Formats: sequence, structure tokens, C-alpha cells
Amino acid sequence: MASLALYPRTAYAEELTHVRSPLIALSTFNHNSHTMQHTRKPIYDSPLAATPSPAAIHETTLHPDPVTPPVRDSQSQASKVSVEQVAARVLGRPASPTPTQRLADQIKRARVFLHAQAVKAENNIDSGLTKALNLEHSFISTLQSLAPPRESGERLLPGGIYVLVAAMAGSIVARNRNILLRGIVPVATGVGASYAVLPITTRNVGDLIWKYEEKYPVVRDNHIRVRDGVSHFIETGKAHSQMGYYQAVDKVQGVREAVEQWVAKGK
Repeated sequence: MASLALYPRTAYAEELTHVRSPLIALSTFNHNSHTMQHTRKPIYDSPLAATPSPAAIHETTLHPDPVTPPVRDSQSQASKVSVEQVAARVLGRPASPTPTQRLADQIKRARVFLHAQAVKAENNIDSGLTKALNLEHSFISTLQSLAPPRESGERLLPGGIYVLVAAMAGSIVARNRNILLRGIVPVATGVGASYAVLPITTRNVGDLIWKYEEKYPVVRDNHIRVRDGVSHFIETGKAHSQMGYYQAVDKVQGVREAVEQWVAKGK
């Protein structure tokens, strides 16, 4: 075994014809290996005949419609990073709020909403109370403006009763008449009695009604037209009554003179 290790030989399947010495075999092996190093072709080089042409390279590498591999939605969404997330990472804060922060945000919104509603309700209550106080003040001032002054000596209690009695008397007088007279006569008698018994109060009431009528031009114009018609009717009635009075006085004077002449002739 030691001799085989120190002096190797080549084993042949055929019959051994001649035996070489170890030095000759070693020199022959070195020469063959040196020749193979110079004549061996590299494994990464391809022969010139197998090199493809530029047209073939163009057809195999360039495509009119490049095919891109599909990207999942989750991957595309995960690849998108917002500016807030980058800033949060740079500042050392978490990208998404914690449950405690979300709860604090919700509590803040609820408190702001309740505060806004409370302020709104308070403002509504204040405005309602202000309107009620203004209405009360206006009502009281209106009643005070209708009342007659103390130095006038005009009293509302007996005077109002007289006006009501006059209106009831007018309705009793016109109860058998047509519906127009039954509506006009009580009002006319009541207004006439108020002008006679409560002149200052009636004038104040008329001024208040006129102030409200000025807000509506149609009502104001109709009131003016009716008032002018009534005034014209009253003035015409006064003129005719005075004319009748003077005519009656003239007739009485003529009859008196005639009687005096007749008495004088009889003597």
C-alpha cells in the first residue's frame, strides 16, 4: 500500500504492454496539463456562431406593450405613506392615535357640542324674556297713555258704565230694524256717549287706533274716507238743522206779527 501511494501507476483494462517509470509519467502529466490550460476555452464564452444578431436581441428584449406584474391593493396601500405619518415618525409619535386619545377627542367634541347647545338655549331664553318684558312695558305704557290726566276730573268708572248703557239702548232701539241698522246704531250711540262723557279718553283711544292704522295704508285710506264722509254728513246735518231753525224762527216771528196785527185791529 505504501508503494502504491508513493509510486502510482495507471490501471488499464487491456493487457499491460509496457510499464513507464514514475518520473516519465509525472513529466507527461505536467506537460498535458500545461497544454490544456492554453487550449481550454472558458465556460462563460459562447461561440461566435451562437451569438444572436441585433434584430433578434431587439425582438426578444423590446415589447410594444410591457407587462407589469400585478400589485395587490394591500401592498399598494401599505406602500403609501402620508406626510403626517412621516412627521409622526420623525417626531417620535405614533402614526395612529391611541384609544385614549380617540376617547379624549370624542369627549372634547361632546363637551363642545353641549356647551354650544347650552349657550344657544340661554340666548333663546334671554331673547324670549326680553321680548316678554318689552311687550309688558309697551302694554302698560299704552294703558297709561289712554288714561285721562288727574287734573281733568274725568273718571273712567262711571263714564264707562254710561257708554255701555248708551250702546245697549241703541241696540234696543234698532232691534226691529234691518241688520245694517242693528250693527250701526249701537256703535254710533256708544261712540257719541263716549265723546260726551269721556272726551279725553275717547280722543286718546282714537289716536292709538290711528297710530296702528298708519302701518296699513289701505286701512288708513278707508278710515280717512269714512271719517270725511261722516264729518261731511254731520256738517250737512248741522247746516240743514240751522237752516230749519232759522226758518222756524222766521215763521214764528211772522205768525206773532200777524197775531199782534189782528189783535191791534180788533181793538
